[in-house]
Amino acid sequence: MTFPDRLGYEPGLARLRDYWLGGSHHSERDRAGADRILVVAPQLPYLVRQKRMMQQRMVRYLIRHGVSQFLCFDAGVPTRGHIHEVAQPILPGARVVYADNDPSIVEIGRNLLHGDEHTAYLHADVRCAGHVLNHPELRELIDLREPVAIMMLDTLLQVPNREDPAALITPYTSAACPGSYLGLSQFSQTQHILDGLALFGELYGEPPAIPLREPEELASLFAGLVIVKPGIVPVPLWHPDPDQDVTANPERIRVYAALGRKPGQPQQ
Repeated sequence: MTFPDRLGYEPGLARLRDYWLGGSHHSERDRAGADRILVVAPQLPYLVRQKRMMQQRMVRYLIRHGVSQFLCFDAGVPTRGHIHEVAQPILPGARVVYADNDPSIVEIGRNLLHGDEHTAYLHADVRCAGHVLNHPELRELIDLREPVAIMMLDTLLQVPNREDPAALITPYTSAACPGSYLGLSQFSQTQHILDGLALFGELYGEPPAIPLREPEELASLFAGLVIVKPGIVPVPLWHPDPDQDVTANPERIRVYAALGRKPGQPQQ
Protein backbone atom coordinates (compact mmCIF):
# COMPACT_ATOMS: atom_id res chain seq x y z
CA MET A 1 0.00 0.00 0.00
CA THR A 2 1.20 3.48 -0.85
CA PHE A 3 -0.12 6.92 -0.01
CA PRO A 4 0.35 9.05 -3.16
CA ASP A 5 0.10 12.82 -3.16
CA ARG A 6 -0.15 15.45 -5.88
CA LEU A 7 3.65 15.70 -6.00
CA GLY A 8 3.88 12.09 -7.10
CA TYR A 9 5.52 10.87 -3.90
CA GLU A 10 4.29 7.51 -2.61
CA PRO A 11 5.59 6.58 0.85
CA GLY A 12 5.06 2.86 1.38
CA LEU A 13 3.46 1.29 4.41
CA ALA A 14 6.73 -0.30 5.55
CA ARG A 15 8.58 3.03 5.80
CA LEU A 16 5.63 4.77 7.42
CA ARG A 17 5.43 1.99 9.99
CA ASP A 18 9.17 2.20 10.65
CA TYR A 19 8.91 5.95 11.24
CA TRP A 20 5.90 5.69 13.53
CA LEU A 21 7.57 2.90 15.52
CA GLY A 22 10.63 5.07 16.09
CA GLY A 23 12.88 3.22 13.64
CA SER A 24 15.67 4.64 11.50
CA HIS A 25 15.11 2.99 8.11
CA HIS A 26 13.26 5.78 6.34
CA SER A 27 14.14 9.05 4.65
CA GLU A 28 13.40 12.68 5.34
CA ARG A 29 10.94 12.52 2.48
CA ASP A 30 9.23 9.54 4.10
CA ARG A 31 8.90 11.53 7.32
CA ALA A 32 7.42 14.47 5.46
CA GLY A 33 4.93 12.15 3.76
CA ALA A 34 4.04 10.53 7.07
CA ASP A 35 3.49 13.91 8.68
CA ARG A 36 1.10 14.88 5.88
CA ILE A 37 -0.91 11.76 6.60
CA LEU A 38 -1.09 12.72 10.27
CA VAL A 39 -2.96 15.88 9.30
CA VAL A 40 -5.92 13.68 8.34
CA ALA A 41 -5.29 10.67 10.63
CA PRO A 42 -3.40 11.74 13.76
CA GLN A 43 -4.25 8.47 15.53
CA LEU A 44 -2.25 6.26 13.12
CA PRO A 45 1.10 6.19 15.01
CA TYR A 46 -0.72 5.13 18.16
CA LEU A 47 -2.56 2.37 16.30
CA VAL A 48 0.66 1.16 14.68
CA ARG A 49 2.31 0.92 18.09
CA GLN A 50 -0.70 -0.90 19.52
CA LYS A 51 -0.57 -3.43 16.67
CA ARG A 52 3.14 -4.04 17.21
CA MET A 53 2.60 -4.66 20.93
CA MET A 54 -0.28 -7.00 20.10
CA GLN A 55 1.95 -8.89 17.65
CA GLN A 56 4.56 -9.30 20.38
CA ARG A 57 1.95 -10.75 22.73
CA MET A 58 0.76 -13.04 19.96
CA VAL A 59 4.30 -14.33 19.38
CA ARG A 60 4.75 -15.08 23.07
CA TYR A 61 1.36 -16.85 23.14
CA LEU A 62 2.35 -18.97 20.14
CA ILE A 63 5.65 -20.02 21.67
CA ARG A 64 3.85 -21.03 24.87
CA HIS A 65 1.58 -23.19 22.70
CA GLY A 66 4.35 -25.06 20.94
CA VAL A 67 5.08 -22.97 17.84
CA SER A 68 8.74 -22.50 16.97
CA GLN A 69 8.50 -21.26 13.37
CA PHE A 70 6.89 -18.18 11.85
CA LEU A 71 6.06 -16.98 8.35
CA CYS A 72 5.34 -13.24 8.27
CA PHE A 73 3.96 -11.46 5.21
CA ASP A 74 4.18 -7.76 4.34
CA ALA A 75 6.83 -7.76 7.01
CA GLY A 76 8.43 -4.36 6.51
CA VAL A 77 11.64 -3.51 8.34
CA PRO A 78 12.57 -6.35 10.77
CA THR A 79 13.35 -4.15 13.77
CA ARG A 80 11.54 -2.41 16.63
CA GLY A 81 10.45 -5.60 18.37
CA HIS A 82 9.57 -7.57 15.25
CA ILE A 83 8.92 -11.31 15.41
CA HIS A 84 12.47 -12.70 15.60
CA GLU A 85 13.44 -10.08 18.19
CA VAL A 86 10.65 -11.36 20.44
CA ALA A 87 10.78 -15.08 19.66
CA GLN A 88 14.48 -15.87 19.68
CA PRO A 89 15.36 -14.53 23.16
CA ILE A 90 12.60 -16.81 24.51
CA LEU A 91 13.30 -19.75 22.20
CA PRO A 92 16.79 -19.46 20.67
CA GLY A 93 16.02 -21.97 17.93
CA ALA A 94 12.88 -20.17 16.72
CA ARG A 95 12.86 -19.84 12.94
CA VAL A 96 11.38 -16.82 11.18
CA VAL A 97 10.82 -16.17 7.49
CA TYR A 98 9.78 -12.66 6.53
CA ALA A 99 8.34 -11.81 3.12
CA ASP A 100 7.65 -8.51 1.38
CA ASN A 101 7.08 -7.50 -2.23
CA ASP A 102 9.02 -4.22 -1.97
CA PRO A 103 12.57 -5.02 -3.14
CA SER A 104 14.09 -2.03 -1.34
CA ILE A 105 12.60 -3.17 1.97
CA VAL A 106 13.76 -6.74 1.34
CA GLU A 107 17.30 -5.47 0.79
CA ILE A 108 17.18 -3.56 4.10
CA GLY A 109 15.80 -6.64 5.84
CA ARG A 110 18.45 -8.96 4.45
CA ASN A 111 21.22 -6.60 5.49
CA LEU A 112 19.83 -6.35 9.01
CA LEU A 113 19.45 -10.13 9.31
CA HIS A 114 22.82 -11.01 7.81
CA GLY A 115 24.44 -13.76 9.83
CA ASP A 116 21.23 -14.89 11.54
CA GLU A 117 20.97 -18.51 10.46
CA HIS A 118 17.48 -18.88 11.91
CA THR A 119 15.93 -16.00 9.98
CA ALA A 120 15.41 -15.26 6.27
CA TYR A 121 13.80 -12.52 4.20
CA LEU A 122 12.08 -13.38 0.92
CA HIS A 123 11.24 -11.05 -1.93
CA ALA A 124 7.79 -12.50 -2.49
CA ASP A 125 4.15 -11.54 -2.92
CA VAL A 126 1.63 -13.20 -0.62
CA ARG A 127 -0.61 -13.69 -3.69
CA CYS A 128 1.92 -16.15 -5.17
CA ALA A 129 1.51 -19.02 -2.72
CA GLY A 130 3.23 -21.59 -4.91
CA HIS A 131 6.32 -19.43 -5.22
CA VAL A 132 6.42 -18.72 -1.48
CA LEU A 133 5.76 -22.25 -0.24
CA ASN A 134 8.33 -23.79 -2.58
CA HIS A 135 10.97 -21.12 -2.12
CA PRO A 136 14.28 -22.81 -1.21
CA GLU A 137 15.02 -20.31 1.56
CA LEU A 138 11.65 -21.00 3.15
CA ARG A 139 12.09 -24.75 2.79
CA GLU A 140 15.47 -24.48 4.47
CA LEU A 141 13.96 -22.98 7.62
CA ILE A 142 10.26 -23.89 7.73
CA ASP A 143 9.12 -27.49 8.05
CA LEU A 144 5.43 -27.57 7.16
CA ARG A 145 5.09 -30.93 8.92
CA GLU A 146 5.51 -28.99 12.17
CA PRO A 147 3.22 -26.22 13.45
CA VAL A 148 3.87 -22.85 11.87
CA ALA A 149 2.39 -19.44 12.61
CA ILE A 150 1.31 -17.63 9.44
CA MET A 151 1.25 -13.95 10.30
CA MET A 152 -0.75 -11.66 8.00
CA LEU A 153 -1.26 -8.79 10.38
CA ASP A 154 -0.80 -6.06 7.76
CA THR A 155 -1.70 -8.06 4.67
CA LEU A 156 -5.45 -7.44 4.56
CA LEU A 157 -4.89 -3.68 4.28
CA GLN A 158 -3.50 -4.37 0.82
CA VAL A 159 -6.02 -6.94 -0.43
CA PRO A 160 -9.35 -5.57 -1.70
CA ASN A 161 -12.39 -7.82 -1.71
CA ARG A 162 -12.22 -8.18 -5.50
CA GLU A 163 -8.98 -10.13 -4.99
CA ASP A 164 -10.78 -12.59 -2.68
CA PRO A 165 -8.70 -12.56 0.51
CA ALA A 166 -10.10 -15.95 1.57
CA ALA A 167 -8.73 -17.56 -1.59
CA LEU A 168 -5.38 -15.89 -0.93
CA ILE A 169 -5.18 -17.27 2.60
CA THR A 170 -6.39 -20.84 1.94
CA PRO A 171 -3.25 -22.21 0.19
CA TYR A 172 -1.17 -21.36 3.25
CA THR A 173 -3.51 -22.80 5.85
CA SER A 174 -4.02 -25.88 3.66
CA ALA A 175 -0.27 -26.44 3.40
CA ALA A 176 0.25 -26.01 7.15
CA CYS A 177 -0.11 -29.03 9.43
CA PRO A 178 -2.66 -29.35 12.26
CA GLY A 179 -1.65 -27.27 15.24
CA SER A 180 -0.59 -24.37 13.02
CA TYR A 181 -1.97 -20.86 13.44
CA LEU A 182 -3.09 -17.90 11.34
CA GLY A 183 -2.87 -14.35 12.69
CA LEU A 184 -4.94 -11.59 11.09
CA SER A 185 -5.81 -7.99 11.86
CA GLN A 186 -8.06 -5.50 10.13
CA PHE A 187 -9.30 -1.92 10.29
CA SER A 188 -13.07 -1.60 10.35
CA GLN A 189 -15.11 1.32 9.11
CA THR A 190 -15.49 4.36 11.33
CA GLN A 191 -16.56 7.89 10.59
CA HIS A 192 -13.08 9.07 11.60
CA ILE A 193 -11.49 6.91 8.89
CA LEU A 194 -14.01 7.96 6.25
CA ASP A 195 -13.57 11.62 7.12
CA GLY A 196 -9.79 11.24 7.08
CA LEU A 197 -9.78 9.63 3.64
CA ALA A 198 -12.07 12.35 2.30
CA LEU A 199 -9.80 15.08 3.71
CA PHE A 200 -6.72 13.33 2.29
CA GLY A 201 -8.35 13.51 -1.13
CA GLU A 202 -9.07 17.20 -0.74
CA LEU A 203 -5.55 18.05 0.39
CA TYR A 204 -3.26 15.67 -1.44
CA GLY A 205 -5.08 13.88 -4.23
CA GLU A 206 -6.60 10.44 -4.62
CA PRO A 207 -6.61 8.66 -1.23
CA PRO A 208 -5.37 5.08 -0.91
CA ALA A 209 -7.99 2.40 -1.44
CA ILE A 210 -8.01 0.86 2.04
CA PRO A 211 -10.37 -2.12 2.38
CA LEU A 212 -12.31 -1.80 5.64
CA ARG A 213 -13.93 -4.93 7.09
CA GLU A 214 -16.13 -5.61 10.08
CA PRO A 215 -15.35 -8.38 12.62
CA GLU A 216 -17.85 -10.79 11.03
CA GLU A 217 -16.01 -10.40 7.71
CA LEU A 218 -12.72 -11.09 9.44
CA ALA A 219 -14.25 -14.20 11.02
CA SER A 220 -15.10 -15.58 7.57
CA LEU A 221 -11.37 -15.61 6.69
CA PHE A 222 -10.67 -18.21 9.40
CA ALA A 223 -12.56 -20.95 7.55
CA GLY A 224 -11.54 -24.37 8.85
CA LEU A 225 -9.74 -22.86 11.84
CA VAL A 226 -10.74 -22.45 15.47
CA ILE A 227 -10.44 -18.85 16.65
CA VAL A 228 -8.69 -18.89 20.00
CA LYS A 229 -9.83 -16.84 22.97
CA PRO A 230 -10.55 -13.97 23.36
CA GLY A 231 -11.79 -14.12 19.76
CA ILE A 232 -11.87 -11.15 17.40
CA VAL A 233 -11.21 -8.12 19.59
CA PRO A 234 -9.70 -4.63 19.38
CA VAL A 235 -5.92 -4.98 19.38
CA PRO A 236 -5.36 -3.64 22.95
CA LEU A 237 -7.69 -6.37 24.26
CA TRP A 238 -5.88 -9.32 22.66
CA HIS A 239 -4.25 -10.97 25.72
CA PRO A 240 -3.08 -7.71 27.33
CA ASP A 241 -0.15 -8.10 29.69
CA PRO A 242 -1.08 -7.67 33.38
CA ASP A 243 1.31 -4.75 33.77
CA GLN A 244 0.47 -3.18 30.40
CA ASP A 245 -1.28 0.17 30.39
CA VAL A 246 -4.47 -0.53 28.44
CA THR A 247 -5.85 2.62 26.88
CA ALA A 248 -9.11 4.08 28.14
CA ASN A 249 -12.12 2.69 26.28
CA PRO A 250 -10.09 0.10 24.29
CA GLU A 251 -13.30 -1.34 22.87
CA ARG A 252 -13.66 1.85 20.84
CA ILE A 253 -10.48 1.13 18.86
CA ARG A 254 -11.76 -0.27 15.60
CA VAL A 255 -8.68 -2.23 14.66
CA TYR A 256 -9.38 -5.89 15.29
CA ALA A 257 -7.11 -8.91 15.61
CA ALA A 258 -7.52 -12.64 16.02
CA LEU A 259 -5.58 -15.86 15.97
CA GLY A 260 -6.95 -19.08 14.51
CA ARG A 261 -5.67 -22.62 15.08
CA LYS A 262 -5.85 -25.47 12.62
CA PRO A 263 -7.61 -28.32 14.46
CA GLY A 264 -5.92 -31.59 15.25
CA GLN A 265 -2.46 -32.61 16.33
CA PRO A 266 0.67 -32.54 14.18
CA GLN A 267 1.96 -35.91 13.04
CA GLN A 268 4.81 -37.25 15.12
